[in-house]
Amino acid sequence: MNLGDILSPQQIVPELKATTRWEVIDELIGTLVSSGHIPAADREAVTAVVKKREQSMSTGIGFGIGIPHASTDLIPSVVTAFGRSKVGIQFDSLDNQPVHLVTLFLVPQGQFQKHLHTLAGIAKVLRKEEFLRGLDAAQDATAIMEVIRQHSLPR
Repeated sequence: MNLGDILSPQQIVPELKATTRWEVIDELIGTLVSSGHIPAADREAVTAVVKKREQSMSTGIGFGIGIPHASTDLIPSVVTAFGRSKVGIQFDSLDNQPVHLVTLFLVPQGQFQKHLHTLAGIAKVLRKEEFLRGLDAAQDATAIMEVIRQHSLPR
């Protein structure tokens, strides 16, 4: 499963307003609610699951990348939201650097293999230099989506 298959422009925030990892989780979950991927009634419960996972260990993996994620029985299939922050977000990352790219994803409860494969696929594409340059130059959600699609194709 790659990022190009599970994202749409409606799930992308080209410039995050958040300044902390907790705010970015709220903002991206809000994007999933407004795009119809999470029912509004489940917003608080989903947020709590992601924040609980994040409290156990920051998902700021370094290199300006954060990948908050969790498993929940409140969704039927993998959902994701993507956000970019040119300024950077304090994320308690492994390298103590601000995060500029955040991919939040949720996997249905009990789908451990899918969870691992999704996480690995996202981390792999987010480390490509050409991909990062393309994201930096993209002007809006549609342009970001195009960069993601180009770099998510099997090579």
